[in-house]
Amino acid sequence: MSEQLIYIDGEFFRKDEAKISVFDHGFLYGDGVFEGIRAYHGKVFRLELHITRLYDSAKAIGLKIPVSRQEMSNIVVESCRRNGIANGYVRLVVSRGVGDLGLNPYLCKIGRASCRERV
Repeated sequence: MSEQLIYIDGEFFRKDEAKISVFDHGFLYGDGVFEGIRAYHGKVFRLELHITRLYDSAKAIGLKIPVSRQEMSNIVVESCRRNGIANGYVRLVVSRGVGDLGLNPYLCKIGRASCRERV
């Protein structure tokens, strides 16, 4: 496998170039949702169920995910493809996004999506 690529907000970055702001509410307060997903034999296991749970979890905390369910599924599949993951683990994370140091989540401008893989 070549160097690991990380998806963040519409772009793929090399592992050493992937950055999240220190003002991101996911970083500051753990304000976000995630899914741990497995891939087996080149197929993402129960992807639709994982995506449904991710969106249901986001709805429960009032977090708007900035991409559609289909786009999110495509992000996971493309991340696996670009990283050569046939059998491995995918961590899909959506945070509240960048805001100020206060606790009010409604001051954050937009949610952030990231996707990382591990063999």
